[in-house]
Amino acid sequence: MRIFQVILAVVLAMSLAGCSSKFKTYYGPEVTRVVVQKGERKMYLLHHGKVLKQYNIGLGFAPEGDKKIKGDGKTPEGDYVIDRRNPNSKFHLSLGISYPNEHDIAEALALGEDPGGDIFIHGKPRKYRDAPRDWTWGCIAISDRQMERVYAMVKDGTPVSIRP
Repeated sequence: MRIFQVILAVVLAMSLAGCSSKFKTYYGPEVTRVVVQKGERKMYLLHHGKVLKQYNIGLGFAPEGDKKIKGDGKTPEGDYVIDRRNPNSKFHLSLGISYPNEHDIAEALALGEDPGGDIFIHGKPRKYRDAPRDWTWGCIAISDRQMERVYAMVKDGTPVSIRP
């Protein structure tokens, strides 16, 4: 009986430790595209056109229009890919978006400006909980809990379409 109690305690401790991790596991259908509809403030995770998940999002602090230059507070519009991940982000977890692409760079250079970079899908840590809906410098923000699921579901190389 005593050994049973010890085993039960160990299993319980391990399962509770697993609940506290920000790293989740996903076994469902592959996410084949991420679509962001800026006007709707929605992000959709798709599997060949079928919506697997949808999230309410926050955008850059100047949400109207396409990002043109560094520091303009706009979220870019166009087609990109997830090109990196940051498990130690100051925004909980983050997935990098391949902004700027060649078109974005050419637009900024034509204006004599830097296009900027470091555009991510990321969480919203406690420090920003009372921030307005659109508070980032051009990133796409969701809750930390939602970001844990997105981080598990979306792999590097996944296409991302950001629409007005």
